[in-house]
Amino acid sequence: DVQLQASGGGLVQAGGSLRLSCVASEFIFARYAIGWSRQAPGAGREGVACISTSLNFTYYGDSAKGRFTISKDNARNTVYLQMNDLRPDDTARYHCVADVDGPYGCSNALKARGYWAQGTLVTVSS
Repeated sequence: DVQLQASGGGLVQAGGSLRLSCVASEFIFARYAIGWSRQAPGAGREGVACISTSLNFTYYGDSAKGRFTISKDNARNTVYLQMNDLRPDDTARYHCVADVDGPYGCSNALKARGYWAQGTLVTVSS
């Protein structure tokens, strides 16, 4: 039973855009904070963005601020990550993550303490 499924990665030139999609089960979508975490080759995990419905709150990591936008489509149980002005250092595998919504939902989700979907690879060429 797939709880989270990420897609939308690919190869793009620097300055280009991509939109990642995370389709969640109805249970997860309704009750969990959902976000994106990424891991570049040889690097640690980095929290990119998260959205909490219960707190009406969005979080962006420093690398995402001003360039990435996270949003939810309630009709499709989908969370999107619109990535603009991509740079080579954005190259990573991006994972959709989720944890029970609430004051620590995004924090826990981005630390991979809850659900963690197989990632989608984003490669940005210079």
